[in-house]
Amino acid sequence: MFTKNRLWVIMLIVFMVMLAAAGCTAANQEPPKEDAGQQGQEPAVKEVILATTTSTTDSGLLDVLKPEFDKQTGYDLTIVSVGSGAAIAMGEKGEADALLVHSPKDEKRIEAAGVAVNRQIVMHNDFVLVGPSEDPAGVRGKAVAEALKAIAEKQALFLSRGDESGTHKKELGIWEKAGITPAGEWYQETGTGMGDTLNVAAEKKGYTLTDRGTYLALKENLGLEILVEGDPDLLNVYHVMQVNPEKFDKVNAAGGQAFVEFMVSPEIQQIIKNFGVDKFGSPLFFPDAGKEE
Repeated sequence: MFTKNRLWVIMLIVFMVMLAAAGCTAANQEPPKEDAGQQGQEPAVKEVILATTTSTTDSGLLDVLKPEFDKQTGYDLTIVSVGSGAAIAMGEKGEADALLVHSPKDEKRIEAAGVAVNRQIVMHNDFVLVGPSEDPAGVRGKAVAEALKAIAEKQALFLSRGDESGTHKKELGIWEKAGITPAGEWYQETGTGMGDTLNVAAEKKGYTLTDRGTYLALKENLGLEILVEGDPDLLNVYHVMQVNPEKFDKVNAAGGQAFVEFMVSPEIQQIIKNFGVDKFGSPLFFPDAGKEE
């Protein structure tokens, strides 16, 4: 039989062996990995390339949203403002991580081709036809297709962006509806963005089609008036989407997704809703996230 002292020694040895085994097990276990979405974690790739239409920059909207995105997410947003057509072309080459554009037919085309994913409606404003107050073609108050017919008949100067942007394609669609193929000295293409085209139209006292937001942002120095507005053909809808990382392995998938989620978040939709109100008395864009089209 064990003596009382020997029993205590054996129990102590067993306890020490168990303690050592537990220590080895703990030492061999990997520390828990930090959740990739955990707040405060630095993104693996910080740069997010956004290809977008010029109206989002000329209006000043992205000047407000970029620092907010960078602060909230830890990413560094690089904005390439080239017009919707060129922005979509960048997406087709895998040269951007996210797109913010307003050319629905082209957007649906690249979505169907697998170039873009996670396409969501963000906001809308509208296009307006602007021109000199003298209105030499007499378009004031007409439907937009009738207004373009009048401009063509009078051969009054019209400035087109001519850059395959969303605005340019909207303009061409209205000319087509009017049954006119514009050509001649009266129809001039600037090949530039909306702000520059408005400045050329102001300098030459011509007509042009513009999104309302860019016009209002630059109105003070233009001397052009809104002559046609409110036509259903002038609705201007913006969508945000990711460039498909499964198609382009260099795309920043997490960054592109973060930008899409940022744009449709309640906080950013509220910023969009209020943008321009203090200066112009009305917003330059109207938030649409979550709405049916």
